[in-house]
Amino acid sequence: MLLPTAAVLVAFLYYPALETFRLSLYETLFLGQRQTWTGLGNFVSLLTSDVYRYSFLITVAFAAVVVFGTLGVSLLIGYLIFSVDVRSSVYLVAAIWPYALPPAVAAILLNFILHPNLGIFTHYLELLTPFTLDWFNDGPQAFAILAVVAVWKQLGYNIIFIVAALNNIPEILTENARIDGVGRFRMLYKVYVPMIAPTMTFLVIMNTIYAFFSTFPLVDLMTSGGPSDATNFLIFKLYRDAFQFNSLGLASAQSVILFVVVSILMYLQLRFASGYGRYGG
Repeated sequence: MLLPTAAVLVAFLYYPALETFRLSLYETLFLGQRQTWTGLGNFVSLLTSDVYRYSFLITVAFAAVVVFGTLGVSLLIGYLIFSVDVRSSVYLVAAIWPYALPPAVAAILLNFILHPNLGIFTHYLELLTPFTLDWFNDGPQAFAILAVVAVWKQLGYNIIFIVAALNNIPEILTENARIDGVGRFRMLYKVYVPMIAPTMTFLVIMNTIYAFFSTFPLVDLMTSGGPSDATNFLIFKLYRDAFQFNSLGLASAQSVILFVVVSILMYLQLRFASGYGRYGG
């Protein structure tokens, strides 16, 4: 009975992973048609490359902003929805609908809204404030815009889990906190967050995976890694080296490094969160 599942895992997970590791040890030309053994040469080339180190640093910074930004905003919105007694389901649907959009559609939609010359948001921002939005040519602005869009796209996923976790908290705790005079937002921090710690731990891990891997369509369709490599994150650099520069060996080495980095982050998060990822932790 496990044979179909095992066959799918071997065909689409284990074999590609082994093939990627094998290719990382070769220097390739013509999409892998010509291969020359280089051993760890690809890894040495990457680790000594200023361009790759810069891409690594901005990727880590981007992931940190997306993970903590998404958790903070979704926790606040989820708590407000949980606190509403009337039409809470309407607010919940309104909050989670961006998650239903395919990433490519979301990128195109936000690209029009935030376009430096044609965007509706840009027009009113520049009309009402002295701020000028030109993220096509300004690297920090492009980084910030991508972070905002990535957070917005992932909010719905987090809100679903947070609202579900809050609804599972015993009502007696809320009543006792209100009797003791605990304020609304102090109750969130002191009562609710410790009670939903397992859910928050899970969301930290899922948001980290999302920030490193699933934001590729946003980068590809909105900034293409620019300007001046300000948004050339690891996942996008890997894609360009593989399919634009036809260097599958170098791209495979980047894939292996990215897998190792994310695996280490997952381990550290689980390790440090083990003391908090339990009810009342």
